Amino acid sequence: MSTPSTPSKMRAEALESANAVADQLSRDQDTLSALVSDLLRRPPKHIVTIARGSSDHAAAYFAYLCMLRLGRYVTSLPPSLLSLHGAPLQRIGTLALAFSQSGQSPDLVRAAGYFSGRSTRSVALVNDAQSPLAHAARTVLPLHAGKESSVAATKSFVAQLVAGARLLATWQGDERLQAGLQALPAALEHASGHDWGAAQHALLKAERLMVVSRGTGMAVALEAALKFKETCCIQAETFSSAELRHGPMALIDQGYPLLILAPRGPAQEEMRQLAQEMQARGARVLLAVTGPGSPGNLPCTTAAHPDLDPVCLVQSFYLMVEALARARGRDPDKPSYLSKVTLTT
Repeated sequence: MSTPSTPSKMRAEALESANAVADQLSRDQDTLSALVSDLLRRPPKHIVTIARGSSDHAAAYFAYLCMLRLGRYVTSLPPSLLSLHGAPLQRIGTLALAFSQSGQSPDLVRAAGYFSGRSTRSVALVNDAQSPLAHAARTVLPLHAGKESSVAATKSFVAQLVAGARLLATWQGDERLQAGLQALPAALEHASGHDWGAAQHALLKAERLMVVSRGTGMAVALEAALKFKETCCIQAETFSSAELRHGPMALIDQGYPLLILAPRGPAQEEMRQLAQEMQARGARVLLAVTGPGSPGNLPCTTAAHPDLDPVCLVQSFYLMVEALARARGRDPDKPSYLSKVTLTT
């Protein structure tokens, strides 16, 4: 397959992430404030997320931050429990958050509707505010990412990460995180300028690799592995740096590629040490590490708040993986056998 000669929509759309985030942060404050006021007045008994694909990775980021910051358990709800089995799930006091780009998938729409009764609350974090999912939910928090034509989602995923963090920052009343979000568009612009050519060179002929992270970085590690699969046809798998030592490490030998995404946090030093161990074993380690200290071999932007570092990491990653796909002779806008909207029932 020959390399596409024209710039991809994926790259153009990824470069719109900063503007999309700025647009989102300037809108819907009344809707968000009303939702948070209700959550504070009537705290939910249960919190569930409903999503698939990239959106499920964004939901995982929200869930991790929610458990970390609010101490509230968050469950990822398999939509098939309702769409295939009609399971009698408890609804009273449940907050259901549906993450989607198109808002078209019937199973997500059904789940949002299931949690839209008087005793429950469903919220759609969705790019299409007129979609079936938006109509099924009680509250809509639009992503405002604008039209996204490339099959590989970029700016809409970044917007989902921000929407989840924005909800939590408002819910918790955390002024530092709110300020960090306001500074994020500039950080994303900076992250777009990094040269991750070292990764492109190392992975040009790769057939498999592992993407490793931990904590707040796991969600974007999952997203990175998915993008490697769909745009580059590389068999990429995601592992926590802790889980890697429980068996998968046996696969790592001379020349095995590892992408390690190490945002700030208590696990960062462990990931630095893991990178050193794997390099000593002969692995091809690509390390993206934020904050002070010894940098990795992939330059990174540090966000104004540590919990937002993963957003900057995935922005730099998107531009690298798009270039890698093209260098491998693939069109990142048209992955094999995939379409922009996936309808699952």
